[in-house]
Amino acid sequence: MNINLTRGMGSAGIGLLLLFAVGCGNGNNGNTASGTTSPPPATSASPSASASSPSSTPAESPSSPVEADVIGATIKAMTLEQKIGQMLLVGVEGTSIDDSAKKMLTEQFVGGVIFYKNNFSDLEGSVRFVNDLKKANFSNPAPLFISVDQEGGKVSRLPKEFVAMPDAAKVGKTGKPELAEQMGALLAQQLKLVGFNVDFAPVLDINSNPKNPVIGTRSFGNKADLVTKMGIAEMNGLRDGGTVAVVKHFPGHGDTSVDSHLDLPVVNKTTEQLKKLEWIPFQAAIDDKADAVMVAHILFPKIDPNAPASFSKKIIGDQLRGTLGYDGVVITDDMTMGAIADHYGIADSAVKSIEAGSDIILVAHGYDTEKKVYDKLLQAVKSGQIDESRIDQSVRRILALKNKYRLSDMPVPIPSVDDLPNSDIRDWLAQLK
Repeated sequence: MNINLTRGMGSAGIGLLLLFAVGCGNGNNGNTASGTTSPPPATSASPSASASSPSSTPAESPSSPVEADVIGATIKAMTLEQKIGQMLLVGVEGTSIDDSAKKMLTEQFVGGVIFYKNNFSDLEGSVRFVNDLKKANFSNPAPLFISVDQEGGKVSRLPKEFVAMPDAAKVGKTGKPELAEQMGALLAQQLKLVGFNVDFAPVLDINSNPKNPVIGTRSFGNKADLVTKMGIAEMNGLRDGGTVAVVKHFPGHGDTSVDSHLDLPVVNKTTEQLKKLEWIPFQAAIDDKADAVMVAHILFPKIDPNAPASFSKKIIGDQLRGTLGYDGVVITDDMTMGAIADHYGIADSAVKSIEAGSDIILVAHGYDTEKKVYDKLLQAVKSGQIDESRIDQSVRRILALKNKYRLSDMPVPIPSVDDLPNSDIRDWLAQLK
């Protein structure tokens, strides 16, 4: 069995799994079974020396009725507050853990964090920050998603010690999916060394609008078949390397002329038009069992004039979940972006997004904003606006994904520069010329 929500304890027997399921209700996540109450401090040992490092490839999840039952028991033992927390992925400030970040973990039980460029210092400092967040989360019911937008090119966050990766457009010009798959594998190697387990990549948007201010070279190209074969290859490289790949930005951000970070894009396309272009890479990813899909802040008035995709029941519930048949984890784009913050209430939009079928709300900036979203979701359940069984559906998907990748809050060793895959990246870059 590959349940590994028990914090780096490796493959566990049925008895230990049941201890975990019971233990999470009192906040110790079954760690008493191993005599462990807190993770050991990070060391500067080589990554290869770490016996607690997660497997390099994900397990099937859940792979047996026993594992499914354990996840169900875990959910049953969790408080409503813990379940709501699992549905939030939040930003942190600075380059080291602060009291506000600790509070989000210990009082709101957030299920994941996202790093931006300003959260990274040097290699050692960045790993220590990640390890400190994991340590603060150690008594919670499930390990953290530690996430980042690491696409390559202009969307690159990692410390300067890593050789820079190019943007998707440069790889797309080769037309060789094997190079895109190698790109995903190299990204996974980089991320795991720093302690990250989720990458918001690949971009599956088709760059069909030359005036697009936000996608451009982040896309593999302007043709559906090219984006599909390259994007799915990168997704598989990330996945095979043990990193959760989040494909984005459904239902397609390639034909916008407005940056959703700044304002709300409006795309006057029908469902039939999206099916013939924008949906093609996403349908392929879903057919290839994509682990997670990010939904964009774009208004499609011919489909749903009342809500952008990120909280549209027609787009998430009817189309993504229904027509395309997706039953994996759905996450919103950052709710603090201008497209939402300047036009809709962030907390109200979060509630509507869960009602529409999302599993995780991304709140990337502002501790106060995160708390408002958490409180609003909690209130929506307590008031009966959202049934708790709906929350359980999302938490089951989230815990199943964490189990699939054997996530752990054990610290990662601090690597040296020699441990980085820089020579492999240089060899790969030579093939792009």
